[in-house]
Amino acid sequence: MFIHKIDEDLSLKLIELRDGERIYELTNNSRGYLREWLPWLDATIQLEDTIEFIKICLKGFAENKSLNTVILFKGKIVGVAGYNSINWSNKTAYIGYWLGEEFQGNGIMTRVASALTDYAISELNLNKVEIRAAVGNKKSRSIPERLKFVNEGCIRRAEWLYDHYVDHIIYGILAEEWNKNSQAFIQL
Repeated sequence: MFIHKIDEDLSLKLIELRDGERIYELTNNSRGYLREWLPWLDATIQLEDTIEFIKICLKGFAENKSLNTVILFKGKIVGVAGYNSINWSNKTAYIGYWLGEEFQGNGIMTRVASALTDYAISELNLNKVEIRAAVGNKKSRSIPERLKFVNEGCIRRAEWLYDHYVDHIIYGILAEEWNKNSQAFIQL
């Protein structure tokens, strides 16, 4: 099983079926908050929907195409983060994440994104990590910006969000850029 300790309070653990109830509860408790920027909330209306998501995550992990984890903060699941996909041909990982509303403002996601970036480059020997976020999602965009990812451009109408399209900003960092400044990032 994959477990990655980030610091005393924070770690990442491979998502498992037994995490389903907690993830569903966290989703429900943060539904209104998460719905502003995540398109899957209306399709996650019962525990079975979360279980199906976890099954898809585990299949992706078994096929070496993705790595989705639960975020453990002081031993409690507070969100989900990982590589939504890994392109081994191009040596690129694509990070995605969400955090329960009540856990915002603790620097959790910046430390998680830093750890995932470092792991992709140091352990998986990937050349690039990308994070995409909706133009208006300032909280999500601030994470790659804090970590010195480069704004590589905007994809217009990249995602249908319930009743409208949103544009996405693509952020990327190359292994050489990360390695040059990694100690500053890791210690966040």
